[in-house]
Amino acid sequence: MALRLMVLFCLALLMAPSASAQSDQCQSTERFIVYCVKPSQTDPRITRYDDPHYITFARGTENRDAPLLVFMPGTNGKPPGAVDFLRTAAEQGYRVISLEYNDDTSIAVFCPSRPDIRACSARFREMRLYGQITVDPSIDNTRPEAIVERLYALLRWLDKNYPHERWSRYFNNEGMIWDRIALSGQSQGAGMAAFIGKKKLVERIILFSSPWDFLPGRSPEKVLAGWLSWPSVTPPERWFAGYNQRENTAALLQRAYATLQIPPNHIRVFSEILPNARPGRGNPYHTQGIHNPIYKPEWIFFLTGR
Repeated sequence: MALRLMVLFCLALLMAPSASAQSDQCQSTERFIVYCVKPSQTDPRITRYDDPHYITFARGTENRDAPLLVFMPGTNGKPPGAVDFLRTAAEQGYRVISLEYNDDTSIAVFCPSRPDIRACSARFREMRLYGQITVDPSIDNTRPEAIVERLYALLRWLDKNYPHERWSRYFNNEGMIWDRIALSGQSQGAGMAAFIGKKKLVERIILFSSPWDFLPGRSPEKVLAGWLSWPSVTPPERWFAGYNQRENTAALLQRAYATLQIPPNHIRVFSEILPNARPGRGNPYHTQGIHNPIYKPEWIFFLTGR
């Protein structure tokens, strides 16, 4: 029994680096201030999806009137996620939040079997963002658990705990001051950013490999979900996007970005080849645009327009 306990203890130690790595990511450095804040700390009504939000910005920018960049990871992603991209944003003068939210089911998985299939993707995104509707009892977002309320609660918490950093510049009593907030995301998170940008005037939208919501069917050219062609409150010149030409959905993304009316010169089609990628095995290029630091010049263009 003693030997067995010792083996289990050693195995636990071997598994510890993942927790240690998370702790390391939450440490401030000479260049960056870093905070990690559990959603439940900001609102006791939040009980699920409680991995820490990740907040960072460059030292010396505490009192600058900087824009806020909110990044939303893709399906099953956890903050911080795309650390190199987030740090690049901080270097360019942004306050940065990588937001924890319910991203455990994608629209591509959920919507094809729904009876209201034409409205499903818009209703699903509205539920996940605002928590005002329920599309299915098994996949719900109460209002406190939803993306926008989580962000609002986090900003209030940051302002209360770090008042000298003036987080109140991004919200008021009615909610977010959207035109001081840039939105970005990868995959599911990019779709959420785009959906907000359709309805709110935001500072900037940066999309990586999404949205490509479509109506399933046998047609060789899939029909894009209707919300992608809605009028946009955020003007086209504030939209930026990138994807890899080898992604499984590259052709669909090209059509989606045209439907969103993103200016062609604001779109980057990445082409770097992964040395170990094999055709037909998953979608290995889907995350490259946001994670591969070779694309840092493109990230800076997305963030600054230069």
